[in-house]
Formats: sequence, C-alpha cells, structure tokens
Amino acid sequence: MQKQGIQRGRPTGATTFEAGPARAFGDAVRVLRTEDGVAQETLAHQAGIERSHMGKIERGEHMPTLAMILKIARALGRSAGELMLETEARLPKEEG
Repeated sequence: MQKQGIQRGRPTGATTFEAGPARAFGDAVRVLRTEDGVAQETLAHQAGIERSHMGKIERGEHMPTLAMILKIARALGRSAGELMLETEARLPKEEG
C-alpha cells in the first residue's frame, strides 16, 4: 500500500473570506474611482498597490487587509469610514 502525499495549501477555488463583503467592497472602490474619473492603474499607484491586485480587489476576488483599506481610502480622498459606508450600502440584503 502506497502512502498518499499531503497536498499543501487551499484547494483550488477556495477562499478564506466571505465573497459578499469582498464584492461589495470592490464595487464601492470601483464606483468611487470612476466617479472621480481616476484610472485603476492611477489609483493603485497612489495607494501603493500593484494594479493587478487592485483589479482583484475591485472584482471581489481578494479581501484587502485593514492597512490596504486605509491606503485605498486615502488614495480615493475619503476616510475609511466613508469607504465602509459605501461598502455596507452595497452588501447583499439578508434573506430571512
């Protein structure tokens, strides 16, 4: 009997965050950025984030850390509180 190897890391497609809040945050960032007429690459540069990473954040594929949220809010010229309020407004309504 052969010993089966251990597979490290998360299974393909698995995430460690809730998709709804990640999408809501990404939508909020995208809407505020486009309202201000700022390109994604410009915002990423101002926030000190790779453009490809900013794209993942805006698509809800990645949930940024608190430090990144603060950087993004600053780059958007808003407070983190304002960014969170925009995010909350875009959260899916809970069914009940």
